[in-house]
Amino acid sequence: MLLSGLFSGFLITVLVVEFSLRSEDAAVYTQVRLIELKHLDDLATALLIPALLAVSVLAITSFRRGTARRWLAVTALLFLLATVLVSVSISLPINTMQHGWSAAAPPANWAGVRDRWQLAHAARTTTALLAFLMLMAVRPSQRSATIAP
Repeated sequence: MLLSGLFSGFLITVLVVEFSLRSEDAAVYTQVRLIELKHLDDLATALLIPALLAVSVLAITSFRRGTARRWLAVTALLFLLATVLVSVSISLPINTMQHGWSAAAPPANWAGVRDRWQLAHAARTTTALLAFLMLMAVRPSQRSATIAP
């Protein structure tokens, strides 16, 4: 749950930064994107992969045990997989393209690329946050099971 929460918080932070840049010109946007691209993908990977593994184990375990909230864990896993799908199919290809950009000479279609990336990022932020909320809903049943006499 912790990794999923950290990942969601990370994505929300990037979303706020990106939406704050919408009023900036091409050079400013490109410069900030190039800075973001230096290591933010590394952080996303470091949080998402272990979160996926942990949620997979939780989903399998809760499903096998037949816990009352097993579908929440499975749904959380599906939301995280949707996050990966959006990242791999839309966000990462755009990131790869943007690595070749220059703040001194941004491409003519920079705003369209920005909009497409931000829309995909908003979608994956939503799915990651929904996964975290599902995991938060799973947690109370685990607490009561361990506290019960």
